[in-house]
Amino acid sequence: MSYRDPATPGAPVWTIGDAELDAAIATVAQHLLPTPLVPASSVHPRLWLKLETKQLTGSFKVRGALAKLASLPAEVREAGIVTASAGNHGLGVAYAGRVLGVRARVYVPAHTPEIKKRGIAASGAEVIVTEHEGYDATEAHARAIAEEEGVSFVSPYDDPLVAAGNGGTLGMELFSGVSNLDAVVCPVGGGGLVAGLVAARARSGSSARIVGVNAAASPGMARSLEEGRAVETLDPVETLAEGLEGGVCASTFAAVRDGGVPIVTVEEDAIAKAMQFARTQFGEVVEGSGAVGLAYVLEGLEQLPAPERPGGLRPMSNEPLAPMPSLGGPGDGEDEAPGEEASTEEPAPDAPPAAHPLAGSGNVVVVLTGRNVD
Repeated sequence: MSYRDPATPGAPVWTIGDAELDAAIATVAQHLLPTPLVPASSVHPRLWLKLETKQLTGSFKVRGALAKLASLPAEVREAGIVTASAGNHGLGVAYAGRVLGVRARVYVPAHTPEIKKRGIAASGAEVIVTEHEGYDATEAHARAIAEEEGVSFVSPYDDPLVAAGNGGTLGMELFSGVSNLDAVVCPVGGGGLVAGLVAARARSGSSARIVGVNAAASPGMARSLEEGRAVETLDPVETLAEGLEGGVCASTFAAVRDGGVPIVTVEEDAIAKAMQFARTQFGEVVEGSGAVGLAYVLEGLEQLPAPERPGGLRPMSNEPLAPMPSLGGPGDGEDEAPGEEASTEEPAPDAPPAAHPLAGSGNVVVVLTGRNVD
């Protein structure tokens, strides 16, 4: 792990090195099994889904939580840790704290889904619901508490071991295990997952592309690349991808910038359609934050040459969809699929990406990062 001058604009405070990757890989292998990689041939013959939805806590965040908490010295474990979370990181920290004997307090925004608050508490962590509507203010609150009490704060993304656990271990499963891999498409919030993927790609020697996807409602990383600096806070917004809300840090921004990772955005209707598509086509009840990568891939299918398009499938049609489930679980009509008589006259996006992930000749993996859990 190397440290640089944080006063330099755009310079990372930390980077992920071999030591962090090795430690994260060893810890995760001790506690978790690799998640399934399944074909999405109904969409495209070269498309695969990485099902982090099958993790013990319902998302990839348990990887980073285990890697970080396992590294803490005995006196820090005894004192306990504080963290902030929109839900999934809190679930991961609660689980890791239980198996590693670390007392955890998790501060969550006021809008955090009840199902996630219950899950965090059920795993043994203390849940503190703040009055803040957005993640960034919740994190600032939790950091202030940790500093006041002299205990460690565990960031969901601004930490090299968390990022090595989340994206590094997942990335090694992909870059070292998938033949003819052309691209990995992943959600981006604070940027820990994508920073870990960049490190794993470098470690493995893979030349596969990484494409990051923001929710358009909260495009922290996309704005950071546009402005040439880490946009650390964003105003709170309502979005199906509430787990991706908020800004980024200097280190994850630098990893994305230096790793040449393009960041694209998807709108709420595309996220909603991808959530339903994952449910009806693959039986996966994916939360909005976990579905943005699939939303991007589905939305861009019409950019592909005709022979590359899957026959008879129009997942992003203009036909009305069945009602979406609440964030707490499936709702009425969840098994209704998009109509078969969908319009084919939907206009192309105003500014389509230069190349759809499937425009190459190799395999493409979309990471489904989290599910709606009971």
